[in-house]
Amino acid sequence: MTIGADFTAETMAYRPELLAHCYRMLGSVHDAEDLVQETLVRAWRAADRFDEQRASLRTWLYRIATNACLTALEQRGRRALPTDLNGPAATLRTRPARHPEVSWLEPIPDALLGGSADDPATVVAARSGIRLAFIAALQYLPARQRAVLILRDVLAWSAAEVADLLGTSPAAVNSALQRARAQLEKATPMIDRTSESLSPGERAMIDRYVTAFGNGDMDELSKLLRDDVVLEMPPALLWFAGRAHVVGFFAAKAARDGDTWRAVPTAANTQPAVAYYLRDADGTHRAHSIHVLGTTDTAIERITVFLGDELFRPFGLPTVLRRPNENSIPE
Repeated sequence: MTIGADFTAETMAYRPELLAHCYRMLGSVHDAEDLVQETLVRAWRAADRFDEQRASLRTWLYRIATNACLTALEQRGRRALPTDLNGPAATLRTRPARHPEVSWLEPIPDALLGGSADDPATVVAARSGIRLAFIAALQYLPARQRAVLILRDVLAWSAAEVADLLGTSPAAVNSALQRARAQLEKATPMIDRTSESLSPGERAMIDRYVTAFGNGDMDELSKLLRDDVVLEMPPALLWFAGRAHVVGFFAAKAARDGDTWRAVPTAANTQPAVAYYLRDADGTHRAHSIHVLGTTDTAIERITVFLGDELFRPFGLPTVLRRPNENSIPE
């Protein structure tokens, strides 16, 4: 194959779904971006060896990406959320200390998953199987079982196709798939399988959450939460279970006035999310956390607060938020 602009354009068209694939495997948007770049570079270097009679370009790219992820996972442990590592906090007085030695699961911005591709199937492939609960559950699986489950159940590859990619037999693939499904069900029997699209009621609920949090209105916030709501805050091991504990913790962080927190609505893992900026002593609002919200039709059931400004870059957000009339360049 001749290497040129057409080949580069063709491979780049698959970037969003390759990013989603690598993210499912690795649980980190930063690692996934690195592996996708490595995949595209490998493809460009090996373009003259690509045989379109044997496999489609898409299949060939997935082969490169999957093998790159499997190699990377040989040196890395699973990525976790606080709920994976210990029990809920028994007291609200516990200070949420950070634990940088743990490899934490990261959210992925919806904007990186595409949405403007000519082929709707490409968009579906990129966005399917991305919800936070599913990605967390995948982390319990050994690397090859993880690859088998993603390729078979998320991307709908045949057992023969997966066997060819992994250099094994269809029977071995089916056996690995059965073990992976069983382990996934054991790890998270109530895995989130809700729709990726929000109902009008859910959208209104998110708006109420932003308003209540910004105003420090704990009574209103309490009305939005399920009785068994869970709040976790990686990279802190601390997490809370139950409406009373969650509201009690948030009450200590509540707004001192209407401008303590500023919110920027966004979306992560095909779920509603809110990026929060906290005003510091000099009056500057700096990146604080990204809240990813798990919702039902009637309530918020899970709040995953990803602390730290390093996650704001993938979301295309500045680390310092200024009002529109402030003539400064965002940092």
